[in-house]
Amino acid sequence: MLGQTYRKQLLEQMTLREKAAELSQLWGENPDGTLMGLRHGFQKSTHLMDHAGSFLGFNGAELVLEAQRLHMEANTHHIPLLFMTDVIHGYKTIFPSVLGIGTTWDPALAEEMASVAAAEAAVSGVHVTFSPMADLVRDARWGRVTESTGEDPYLNSLFTAAFTRGYQGDGIDKPLHIASCVKHFAGYGAAEGGRDYDSTQIGDYSLYNDYLPAFSSAIDAGCELLMPGFNALNGMPCTCNRTLLQDILRDDLQFKGIVISDCTAIWELVPHGVCADNAEAAKRSFEAGIDIEMVSSTFYENLEKLVESGDISIEQIDAAVERILLLKDKMGLFENPYKDADPEKEKELHLCAAHRALARKAVAESAVLLKNDHQVLPLQEGEKIALIGPLSDSRELIDVWGLVNGEEKDCVTIREGLADQDILCVPGCHQWNLREIDAVHPSDDALMAEALQAAASCDKIVLALGEHPAMSSEAGSRSDLSLPANQLELLRALSCTGKPIITILISGRPLLVKEIADLSDAVLMAWFPGTEGGNGIADLLTGRCSPSGRLTMSFPRTTGQVPIYYNHLPTGRPNDTDKYESFKNGYIDIYPGPLYPFGYGLTYTEFDYSPVRLSTDQVICQDDTSAEPLLEASVTVTNTGTHEGTETVQLYLQDVAGTYSRPVRMLKGFRKVMLAPGENTVVTFPITADLLKYYIPGRGLTLEAGLFRVFIGSDAETSNKNEFTLTI
Repeated sequence: MLGQTYRKQLLEQMTLREKAAELSQLWGENPDGTLMGLRHGFQKSTHLMDHAGSFLGFNGAELVLEAQRLHMEANTHHIPLLFMTDVIHGYKTIFPSVLGIGTTWDPALAEEMASVAAAEAAVSGVHVTFSPMADLVRDARWGRVTESTGEDPYLNSLFTAAFTRGYQGDGIDKPLHIASCVKHFAGYGAAEGGRDYDSTQIGDYSLYNDYLPAFSSAIDAGCELLMPGFNALNGMPCTCNRTLLQDILRDDLQFKGIVISDCTAIWELVPHGVCADNAEAAKRSFEAGIDIEMVSSTFYENLEKLVESGDISIEQIDAAVERILLLKDKMGLFENPYKDADPEKEKELHLCAAHRALARKAVAESAVLLKNDHQVLPLQEGEKIALIGPLSDSRELIDVWGLVNGEEKDCVTIREGLADQDILCVPGCHQWNLREIDAVHPSDDALMAEALQAAASCDKIVLALGEHPAMSSEAGSRSDLSLPANQLELLRALSCTGKPIITILISGRPLLVKEIADLSDAVLMAWFPGTEGGNGIADLLTGRCSPSGRLTMSFPRTTGQVPIYYNHLPTGRPNDTDKYESFKNGYIDIYPGPLYPFGYGLTYTEFDYSPVRLSTDQVICQDDTSAEPLLEASVTVTNTGTHEGTETVQLYLQDVAGTYSRPVRMLKGFRKVMLAPGENTVVTFPITADLLKYYIPGRGLTLEAGLFRVFIGSDAETSNKNEFTLTI
């Protein structure tokens, strides 16, 4: 680092117009392929191009090296650019979608994947990624659930910290590491109706207990940047929400880094209905705490006039610019503006064998086995398989975020993966329309005949169904969580053959799978598995690996149940049966609980749990700041099946009576244990005061005396419990 004195000198030398440019981020894609508009592009202002602080979505070592060189020559003070882009779950080697990474229940694996993604991005000139997404998600209609790790604040917090550490390593100045920007602050995942960009209504109690913990975790892990959400929170757009960005983010969460708007979000304050024009949008968003404006140009066009009018002070401008210069200094860009960008290292690292091996492992550990009747899986040697369905020989295994930099041509298909493991597959009807949600086409008749012919000559059917990548991710909200109609027709027809059906689902969200499960002997949820999707899935189908993934979002029985989540608050009229009871909580036409609960997932073996044991059932706490356990909870877990397997042992707590109503279950710990057939182990969880605290408006984090229940089991619906009483 060159230090504060150097940065202060730069600030003193910069004009106000140059400072406004430093606070501006330009879109980095030119229609004619030129370098960022630096010489021949479409930007209106040469001055803005020469003095902009950062570029979005422009990367590739040779291009970045040339763009940075041109910029350093043109910039009056030789201030280097920051190159930012979306590295969400891989750069060229694409890992499973983030929701899939969450279902590994392995933050250490997520950290390793983020480190690999950072290395591949860094050698292509990337300095900052807009990841992790810390949004809590409860509504599968929202397309961006694919970018979250699920519906639980505790688990999300572990993963956001892991992603941040993986990207940033021991320091962003170190080789092959990049800065992390956590997003979207805050409550974006609660969009009304699951409609992307829609408003959210979240009170302080839920905001602090449910939606902020994952952001706090990323901040504690050292994330350098933060992005507010597109949404209006309680009537105020996050982009100009001073209470959110100053009182909560800066004061409560003690965030010291850069706040960057989402793409064109400042322009959007006008249609949000809180600003009359772009000048007011610039004023309100800057006053609220935005340091960098992404793509829109209101800062550059208006900050000078706002300083002249006295609406904004030069000291405020300087503070924001200083935060940007500090990041560039911490990254070492003033000494070496080109940092890790290296065309030769790109060839060495992108899609290298080690990275592909990690991606393959992640696929196998992220897929969730939802059903496996009659032990139809794993496939047995000598079986003849009919490989059918629109995704059985498709490379469309990467979600939209992975396609920012990854390419489908690099994906291994399911057919290729099975062929590599000597599974004899008879191909059948790969050409089904994957994009259409509702349509059944006349050409499907021929494909149906082809599928039935393939099934007739085989022992088992492997049927690969799912969403097209465009059906999920940003702007990918859906009102119906069903599979496309033609895919369901295919499954129904195949079920009439009497052959065992193994259905693989490729998706960015929980789907409606009741009919799929009813008509299938086995169901494997593989998310969007990424580059090594076919190999990882084949590893599971053949038994080379045993399934170990566990759901991090509840699977509904019908779209009408969403939002649905395990850690809901109790009601005064609970329905404790699996049938409707008059004047009790629920629906008159369906059981209110999920089809598959949070934490659910099968293996190729079975596990037995002993009753929950507590080291004491009477606890006295005299110091709620101590990290020492108040008590310990334990179970003995035994593999009672015939295969080796990994069990994810889950600890849930319930605060039975608090000042505020508390969730019926709260995940507070888990352990992954691998056991051979007949083997057992004792799994012990320490329970500390921090696990029992919660946020009370006006009081902050509070530990309350009373009765607590401890649940330990294989998913959030376990009935294996014990109780203790806490006295303060």
